[in-house]
Amino acid sequence: MELRKQENVNISPEIPDEWFVRKNQNINDAEAVVRPSLSYWKDSWHRLLKNKLAMAGLFFLILLALFAIFGPIVSPHTVEKQTLLDQNIPPSSKYWFGTDDLGRDVFTRTAYGARISLFVGLMAALIDFIIGVTYGGIAGYKGGRVDNLMMRFVEILYGLPYLLVVILVMVVIGPGLTTIILALSITGWVGMARIVRGQVLQIKNYEFVLASKTFGTKTSRIIRKNLLPNTMGPIIVQMTLTIPSAIFAEAFLSFIGLGIQAPHASWGVMANDGLSTILSGYWWRLFFPTLFISLTMFAFNVLGDGLQDALDPKLRR
Repeated sequence: MELRKQENVNISPEIPDEWFVRKNQNINDAEAVVRPSLSYWKDSWHRLLKNKLAMAGLFFLILLALFAIFGPIVSPHTVEKQTLLDQNIPPSSKYWFGTDDLGRDVFTRTAYGARISLFVGLMAALIDFIIGVTYGGIAGYKGGRVDNLMMRFVEILYGLPYLLVVILVMVVIGPGLTTIILALSITGWVGMARIVRGQVLQIKNYEFVLASKTFGTKTSRIIRKNLLPNTMGPIIVQMTLTIPSAIFAEAFLSFIGLGIQAPHASWGVMANDGLSTILSGYWWRLFFPTLFISLTMFAFNVLGDGLQDALDPKLRR
């Protein structure tokens, strides 16, 4: 045993001190931060830029907004101008998207339809955000009996058929842009409230929230500084899903005659007019409104997925 110990000692040779060279380093350089400090939103934006599909969706939505704003301005034709001599002309240099059976320019009407669709989608999402976040945040933060009473009301609204409620409101009040937004907002905020309530119930028991309560932080500040930033991912995703849902609902209602009424331009109205002439070979009358509906919904969905990953605090480095 002593012989083995002696052999082990002799195996590891002594390393001379000359092999080690002390590196001269300034103390300020040693304490310098290698990675620049980024705020929560800057870091989220950098991560969103790396998602090519989400950026493609954002780029299309920017182009769609520019198309809705400047499309009727650059077009040489008005939205309601009728030229019976130019009925059902295919896309050409004069009429970029062709004309309909009344000689109206499809390009200009598609641009006006984009205005209506984006306005309806953004207003519905904004109303759902305000009502849903407030209602769900209070229910989740208070908990207990208050939460039970508030969520029973939400379950009642959630059990009502969404599209049926919208159609009934449209029939009772009458078709119109304001009526569509009102009808979409009656039960549209329910999904947002359920998501926010579930996130708040989970986050309010985290250590940093309990620490804020211990130091006597006000409830409004806890919700604004601690709870909402950590629920922004699901909230943004829900909003980006609400917008295309509202756009599709408006197009569907206009398609069946309960939404925007002619002669006003709407993608749903244009699709309804083009469907009856598709067998006659006038494909452009149905193609362009349905193309914009599909691309808009796809762009919002992929952008929502990208924002979910970018705004998730757990993925922040």
